[in-house]
Amino acid sequence: MSDSGKGGFKSNFGFLMSAVGVAIGLGNIWSFPYKMGANGGFAFLLVYILMAVFVGYPLLLAEFSLGRKSGKGAVEAFREANPRFAFTGVFETAVPFLLLCFYCLLGGMVMRYAVVNFGDVIGASFGLHGMASSDFFGSFVSDFKVLAIFTLIFLGMTSYVVYRGIEQGIEKFCSVGMPILFVMLVITVIRCCTLPNGMEGLRFMFKPDFSVFAGTGWFKVFATAGSQMFFSISLGSGALIAYGSYMRKEDNLEKSALIVPVMDTAAALLAGMAVFPAVFSEGLEPSAGPGLLFVSLQTVFDAMGKAGPLFGFIFYVLVFVAAFSSSIGMMEGGISALMDHRIRKGKPAGRGHVTILITLTTLLGSILVALDQLGGNPSVWKPFGLGSWLDVFDLGAEGILMPLGGFLTAILLGWSRRGFIDDEVRLSSDYRSRPFVDFCLRYVSPIFMAIVIFVQFSSFFFSGTGWYKALMG
Repeated sequence: MSDSGKGGFKSNFGFLMSAVGVAIGLGNIWSFPYKMGANGGFAFLLVYILMAVFVGYPLLLAEFSLGRKSGKGAVEAFREANPRFAFTGVFETAVPFLLLCFYCLLGGMVMRYAVVNFGDVIGASFGLHGMASSDFFGSFVSDFKVLAIFTLIFLGMTSYVVYRGIEQGIEKFCSVGMPILFVMLVITVIRCCTLPNGMEGLRFMFKPDFSVFAGTGWFKVFATAGSQMFFSISLGSGALIAYGSYMRKEDNLEKSALIVPVMDTAAALLAGMAVFPAVFSEGLEPSAGPGLLFVSLQTVFDAMGKAGPLFGFIFYVLVFVAAFSSSIGMMEGGISALMDHRIRKGKPAGRGHVTILITLTTLLGSILVALDQLGGNPSVWKPFGLGSWLDVFDLGAEGILMPLGGFLTAILLGWSRRGFIDDEVRLSSDYRSRPFVDFCLRYVSPIFMAIVIFVQFSSFFFSGTGWYKALMG
């Protein structure tokens, strides 16, 4: 546990729930199930699991171990391993600043939908009252004032929990929030699977379709499943290193690195089992992005009759819990590194000062995304020819910095400082997976991460070219 004044986790359960909370986010609710259904169903799942085993587990163990061994956030953890790799920590520390700029806005939108569904439950004036979901979505994202208010509320709540510290803030929320999330997911799955034609949604997800591997299709499935695994677990974001630095020395690193991706995958599958039976019950076409989460699903809840608003409220509350647990983990990843910088300069950790700084920075970026109306405001300039400021921040974080951080972590621990984390892992286990982890960090992860970087970068800038379409099938 960190003794630098930054705080630490009180229990292994609190640490695990917090780490799982970072991993389970908005992407699990609609991105994972959609990509699974659009890329061969169970074939995609098999590739995803293989990636989680050969890349996710070794890199998770590496990030947890780097954090616990150094007792510091990303920058100082990499500096301690090899001063020449300190810039890798800088990359990972920049990720939360970029992600939070649009994540808090999406979290605010989820809150708004929970509120209006609750309004219909109690018959209040702030409910939907039969308004078409597409009309409500359009009016909501185009109303800067309302969008900004809910974004600010979500950001303020995130900042408050992080300001409270590890034990009294992050651990306390996640220890309660994650079990509640899984309970609400199960309730929602049971209801949605009993809807008319709901089983068609499960067939959409789980029916094996290995025809996707024909021609160059295998590359698309491999790249899509791999990138989804990497970003879903939140590797390369600085959050897992920060959480590792707050971990108790007696807690088992190997077991923790295994539990997190298993629970993350379970949550994604449960989300798909709720989302797609609901979508297919109304004969809607599954589509990725906010349209599925906010338009299609709200249409389903509207069609359920009197029980619809209640299930809509439950669903959006569970999405809020997922989004909120991820946002506090992201923010802590950046805050931990900034507190380390203050300590290195001989100053107090200053959690309050650093929290205010990152909150103000996030607020500026969130305002820009809100003004852009998720790309719907043509008067707002966007760089690089991208469609929205959400895409700009997403490109910087998920498209470049996160996979680059994973690649450099594998190079550091697989080649430059091979064996650096071995003694730390052995503090709490026999480290029987050491030969496997060493092989993956040296040979599997660098190649995989190079492919992810190539695919992510190309998808933003070259998706319309002939060679990209041919490669991705």
